[in-house]
Amino acid sequence: WFQAARSAPLLQRLERSMSSVTIPPPACILRPLEVPYRYLFGPGPSNVPPRVLASGSRPIIGHLHPEMYEIMNDIKKGIHYAFQTENNMTIAMSGSGHAAMECAVFNTVEPGESVLIAINGIWGERVAEIAERMGANVHKLVKAPGGHFTNIEIEKVGKHKPVLFFLAHGESSAGLCQPVDGIGDICRKHNCLFLVDTVASLGAAPIFMDKQNIDILYTGSQKALNAPPGTAPISFNDRACHKMFNRKTKPVSYLFDMTHLSNYWGCDGKAVRAYHHTGPVSGFFALRESLAILAEKGLEESWRKHKEVAAYLYRGLEDLGLELFIPDKDLRLPSVTTISIPEGYDWREMLVYIMKHHQMEMTGGLGPSIGMVMRIGLMGYNCEKTNADKALHALADALKNCKKSKA
Repeated sequence: WFQAARSAPLLQRLERSMSSVTIPPPACILRPLEVPYRYLFGPGPSNVPPRVLASGSRPIIGHLHPEMYEIMNDIKKGIHYAFQTENNMTIAMSGSGHAAMECAVFNTVEPGESVLIAINGIWGERVAEIAERMGANVHKLVKAPGGHFTNIEIEKVGKHKPVLFFLAHGESSAGLCQPVDGIGDICRKHNCLFLVDTVASLGAAPIFMDKQNIDILYTGSQKALNAPPGTAPISFNDRACHKMFNRKTKPVSYLFDMTHLSNYWGCDGKAVRAYHHTGPVSGFFALRESLAILAEKGLEESWRKHKEVAAYLYRGLEDLGLELFIPDKDLRLPSVTTISIPEGYDWREMLVYIMKHHQMEMTGGLGPSIGMVMRIGLMGYNCEKTNADKALHALADALKNCKKSKA
């Protein structure tokens, strides 16, 4: 008894010294998770169909299990269909569209090489900065938001001898759908790779990677593909692979190095896929299902539906007295519609009002289009006339109840 009594204070001191927790559990994290339901009628992410949400709740399996490889192979085939390509070097990045953007530049451009970037919104600006950061010699072809590039204008800047030319097919910051026919041929004439961003346009506007001689194409999961954010399909043709795998220097990113990623995705012809990184297993489940939905619907039907709903929205916006930012209807991005900010209104106040009273997200401009436009996105699962009606009702309500300056 005496010995036990003597050892009790010692045990208490030992317990105190062994306890290193000085920060208590945060009260916020002990509360149940609450997420509101919102109508995501901005430029993305968009609302996700129940089938895709359910796929993300399937049991986790190992990222190197045979069943996971089978799902990844399904994803590759789904991307082949969505991109209209037969490229072997086709994968999905573990990350958002920016991951694919960086992967494309990091793998095909070496420090000191020239690149040409078409900038008519934020996405060209981003690619230019990425290329500058990794030491490329960046040349820019710049237009104001809403401006598009002609093939003649692009042909004239071949004098820079770029190894890569970037163009956004869907420039969502301005609501522009850039024509790409013939540009791949110009790039081949100048021995230059043609890189195209379709994050906002894939599934909503026609794109044909092989027929249009696009060397590198990428997109994101969270827009017309209607999957959660976090995966980004990308494909490289043989021309791009030749440049990519005959470098003098290693790419600046290990995570985005296609030497490793091509093996992880079973694109390099090797019998064994080695560990490179842990892919987003649940994200790949969701991407696989979203590609399945697109395949079941059919690309042409998806393009037709986006065009039809966009035209319905245009008519409703004009009936409200609002001005469409892109005058030429053939250059409008079907998935993201831009309107000029109505005269006399504070666009921020309108967006806050719409969120508060309609639980609906619309957004202002992005990058160079800030203060110029408001953006309405109806894509993928959200691409319905009933949703266009909801958006139009919310805008009408905001126009009626938000303050309008006398000026």
